[in-house]
This record gives sequence, C-alpha cells and structure tokens, in this order.
Amino acid sequence: MLYGIRWWWVLLGAVLTELSLFVLVVPLYMLPNGATIVLYIVGPACLAAAFVFGWWTARRAGASFALHGTLVGIAASLIYIAMTWSKTLPLVYSLSHILKVIGGAAGGLLAARQAQKSATPAEMAT
Repeated sequence: MLYGIRWWWVLLGAVLTELSLFVLVVPLYMLPNGATIVLYIVGPACLAAAFVFGWWTARRAGASFALHGTLVGIAASLIYIAMTWSKTLPLVYSLSHILKVIGGAAGGLLAARQAQKSATPAEMAT
C-alpha cells in the first residue's frame, strides 16, 4: 500500500476494464461493417467501463476514492497502449484513453459520495 494507494485493486480494476472492453468489441468486429461500428462504440464503452470499475475499485479501497478511480482509468489506458504500441490506430482510440481517465475519476467520485452519505454522524465529526 504505497502512499495509501491500494495498487492491487487499481491493477485489478484496470484489467477488468480492458477485459470488459474486449468482450464487447471482439464480437462487434465480426459483424458486417464491424470496424466502423466499433469506432462509434469505443468512446462511450471506454467511459462506461472505466466508470464502473473505477467505482468498484474506489469502494474497495475505502479512501482516496477519486484518486483510486482515476488511477484505474490511467492504468487501463497504459495496458491498452502497451498492447498496441507498434500499431497505428484511429484517433478515436487515442481519445478514448482520456474518456477512461474521466470515467474512472467519475466512478471514484460516486464512490466517495456514497461513502459520505452512508457515514454515521459520529464518523463525519472525526
């Protein structure tokens, strides 16, 4: 737990983010005009997947919620960049990394808000 960050949870959240995106995208490529369909789906899918797993990770981390969610988005982006380093990809794929970071941060903020609402008055006073 370096600097209070639960790195294993962050890594797991990032891997699950990318895995969920592959589960969605690979079948779409097999459709007629699948590559074109994916260009329209990849941005919102990256935002949604990073949001879900950023939220999931931040809840498990129990602290620094937004940071944990943001780190999920960053780590997921780095995983994909490492896997496609030598390939030329459409611009929308590069922009989707920004959406992963935004989605992860938003998921972390939601987890923080939920934790704040569920905190008892005694916990909030400390």
